[in-house]
Amino acid sequence: MLSFPHTLRIYLAVEAVDMRKHFDGLWALAQERLREDPRSGALFVFTNRNRDRLKILYWDGTGPWVLAKRLERGRFTWPKGSDGVKISLTSEALTMLLAGIDLKEGMKKAWYER
Repeated sequence: MLSFPHTLRIYLAVEAVDMRKHFDGLWALAQERLREDPRSGALFVFTNRNRDRLKILYWDGTGPWVLAKRLERGRFTWPKGSDGVKISLTSEALTMLLAGIDLKEGMKKAWYER
């Protein structure tokens, strides 16, 4: 499991994106849709329409990273933002989202239980 420092800024894109996008496509989405600078050191989290895949874009100072996750079953619970574009998350909230915890209900989804 990934862990993130609590000081890390995390932006979650509310709308689904095409998961065929890689470095340049996600970079453009962070700039144009989320209106953030990808070189700021923040994490940018994107998902597909089915909510069973996600990608994270991160700039480490030397180049961009893209981390990808595909669920074999189930879906991520994706929060809805008030502006419909992005949500700023804490590192704890992102960790819970990746661990299968429904942020609204505060409990693990059935697909995640082992």
